[in-house]
Amino acid sequence: MPGSGGPVALFSVWDYVVFAGLILFAAGIGLFQAIRGRKESSSDDFLLGGRQMTALPVALSLTASFMSGITVIGTPAEAYLYGTPFWLFVFSYTIMSIFSAEIFVPLFYRLSITSTYEYLEMRYNKLIRVIGTSMYIAQTALYTGMVIYAPALALNQITGLNLWGVLVATGVVCIIYCTLGGLKAVIWTDVFQMIIMLSGFMAVIARGSVLQGGLGKIWNDSYHGGRLETFSFDPDPLRRHSFWTIVVGGSLMWASMYSINQSQVQRYISCKTMTHAKLSLYINMVGLWVTVSLAMLSGLTMYSIYKDCDPFTNKNVGATDQLLPYLVMDILGDYPGLPGLFVAAAYSGTLSTVSSSINALVAVTVEDFLKPAWPMLTERQLSWINMGMSVFYGGVCIGMAGIASLMGNILQAALSIFGMISGPLLGLYLLGIFFRCVNSTGGLSGLICGLVITLWVGIGAQLYPPLPEKTLRLPLSVDGCIAPEMNETTTSTPFTTILQTTTSKPRPDLADNWYSLSYLYFCPVGIIVTMVTGLIISAITGGCKQEKTRPELFIGKSDLICFGCNSDSEVSDLIEKDPKNIQGLDSPVFSSNEIALKEKDCKEKMTKL
Repeated sequence: MPGSGGPVALFSVWDYVVFAGLILFAAGIGLFQAIRGRKESSSDDFLLGGRQMTALPVALSLTASFMSGITVIGTPAEAYLYGTPFWLFVFSYTIMSIFSAEIFVPLFYRLSITSTYEYLEMRYNKLIRVIGTSMYIAQTALYTGMVIYAPALALNQITGLNLWGVLVATGVVCIIYCTLGGLKAVIWTDVFQMIIMLSGFMAVIARGSVLQGGLGKIWNDSYHGGRLETFSFDPDPLRRHSFWTIVVGGSLMWASMYSINQSQVQRYISCKTMTHAKLSLYINMVGLWVTVSLAMLSGLTMYSIYKDCDPFTNKNVGATDQLLPYLVMDILGDYPGLPGLFVAAAYSGTLSTVSSSINALVAVTVEDFLKPAWPMLTERQLSWINMGMSVFYGGVCIGMAGIASLMGNILQAALSIFGMISGPLLGLYLLGIFFRCVNSTGGLSGLICGLVITLWVGIGAQLYPPLPEKTLRLPLSVDGCIAPEMNETTTSTPFTTILQTTTSKPRPDLADNWYSLSYLYFCPVGIIVTMVTGLIISAITGGCKQEKTRPELFIGKSDLICFGCNSDSEVSDLIEKDPKNIQGLDSPVFSSNEIALKEKDCKEKMTKL
């Protein structure tokens, strides 16, 4: 009986058929795009889809790349253990989408860049660009290793699939369609995978509702279990999740991922116009709302079923990341094929994120390291290099899965990595686009200081986890379990022995304050330290008096209020400097006729002025 703590069903033949079929079909979409675009062999086609993508598939790809296997498995477990404060991220997604669409999209389109770190060389110098790219590569490789390892471990325990066999298979499938198809293959594969992932959540919610007697019963159980206490306005920065940590810290953290992270930026700058790029971010915002809502409902469904018999405390599973796969086998095991659908959903998330990461890593390596070093490379040589780098980074990501096994809470660890590294980088970009007085010395000093501070608090938090009164894990019960071997010392509050073991170690003075800072504040801390240090050092070293700065590297009023256009005065300035300097007025890629028409329009505006 579901929820009683008894043995669950195992994978059936039909589950394996559905799982393998869906994954192969997803890979087939990527291969189809590769064959379809086999004549488009330029590096721009491989890395940016020829900059001819439209808003809807790019938006679904943006959402799918966010929905890694960590999200599919970790977010419902978050609702089960901590309740629904995580639902407040819908506010963060909204702020992030507006921030990215209205500030960074116009900037990147105007500059017509492939790698987001090209901007750092334009605004500062080559050294800062190399450092920024290196930070991104290290962050992405580690995160992708976590994305591969966490779902594989969880599903290995439940389905019996060989752990390292699945890890290698995941990497190989991604390598094949990334290597052959480039960004177009990644985006169109993501669209299908997005549908599969949402279908997996809906299957869990629908079956759980039937078992529990409707969504009303699930909601009622969650309310009485304290899972619906969403809003907490406690200003304590050590509180893991509150309104302030999620809306303030979470907004900046997600902004650092969507505004400057190559994996995301590479998608929306592949759109054929700036309007499509902005629209893709706003559609993606709605997709994130739907995704987090279905994940939260899946977690509440899991709580309603297991409120009287927690599988982790009852030792039915060995880690909290295995809770949702255990639920799937428990409630869907009698329906051949449905468990296979869910496993395919989790692995679709993994494939989507891994393929996105591989493609982005190739882009920054080629654009930031290889092209500047060997400018004489032909398009054919670049095409072979792109494919070779796809294979290389696929192998690196598989290898990084071993390091990911040392992490704790996988969802929190994944977001912490972005906060620690992307926070200082976002601070560096904000200094560059808003403060003309900041020079290269100030920017580099700020970046280094911000990175040192965030790594200090982030690594400290991993070594000395916050005390339970700050994390506020909610109580669970095992009173309804039928397992006869339950230990009498087990109480209705799970994880007691684990927490006691953790807190019994000697803790330095910083452990209960600085290291206990909410992981969502890692990014704001990095931004603030980087910007304050950068401004101070720039002022000391003379500002940018001795450095020539191009006006298009800064954000103007028209960027904030105009949907893909430039003011007359800005057009005049750009044309006066260089009649051909019209890139970014809409799309960075124009035909010769389009360029002629835009030049004529710009000259007419100048005449009126």
